[in-house]
Amino acid sequence: MLSRLTPYILVLPLISFIAVFTYIPIAASLNLSFREWDFLSPTMPLVGFENYRLLFSSHEFWNSLKVTAIFAVISVPIRLCLALVVASYLVREALPSRILRGALFLPSVTSTVSIAVVFSWLFATDYGMINAFLQTLGFGKVPWLQDPQLALWVLIIVNTWKQLGYDIVIYIAGLQAIPQELYDAAAVDGGRKGRVFRRVTVPLVMPTTYFLLVVSVIEAFQVFTVVDVMTKGGPAGATDMLVNMLYRVGFTLFDIGQGSALAVVLFVLLMALALFKARVLGRRVHYEA
Repeated sequence: MLSRLTPYILVLPLISFIAVFTYIPIAASLNLSFREWDFLSPTMPLVGFENYRLLFSSHEFWNSLKVTAIFAVISVPIRLCLALVVASYLVREALPSRILRGALFLPSVTSTVSIAVVFSWLFATDYGMINAFLQTLGFGKVPWLQDPQLALWVLIIVNTWKQLGYDIVIYIAGLQAIPQELYDAAAVDGGRKGRVFRRVTVPLVMPTTYFLLVVSVIEAFQVFTVVDVMTKGGPAGATDMLVNMLYRVGFTLFDIGQGSALAVVLFVLLMALALFKARVLGRRVHYEA
């Protein structure tokens, strides 16, 4: 009897940890999304779907959803394509490759706040290094963070620079799992590097690509710190992400009910995206060479 219960006993601490820090907060957010509360009131009256009605009728919500979707659609493919190309050059176990791996991975473990502050200085209109460099070439000052057409691109660049190292390291692990015999056979058949990359490397690294795609999309929809430090969602809502709106509604305006409703909507949206990727893209992933 004890031997049958041993596996369950061993995983019980993990299940308890997940329950306390994941399932219970989700249930609490779901409950608060149907109530009206401001953190200070002793009562939390039930308002039904009123918070969801106000949320879906808000132009601010649809703008944040659009901006977040654009951010994800642009940043994720750029990250994955760059990471795969760079990883294919750094897959060799040579000293220069190892040094570059560490250098590229360093931003992933660096404080996001520090990175955002540094890039805010770099892209500053009046004293930024990028504008100073452009002026030496004869160009005028560019309002990188004040122009609605440019601010989102700056955030995409910063986020890509921070997350690229992680993607590269994961891709290197996937590339190292590809049998060398396949590359030898392709070389014997006279395959060029570009064709071998498309026909051998890309298909066999699809499980890694699928994993990174799921993680990257979730991360893109949860971007907060870079936006909060660099643009605060501006200018004119051009970089107002869903999580920034959630923070503003819940912890600045203290509308916990509507903030919880937005959190539930974001959770459902991410779950729907994960299921869509599993159904549509997961079928094209093969885990055997």
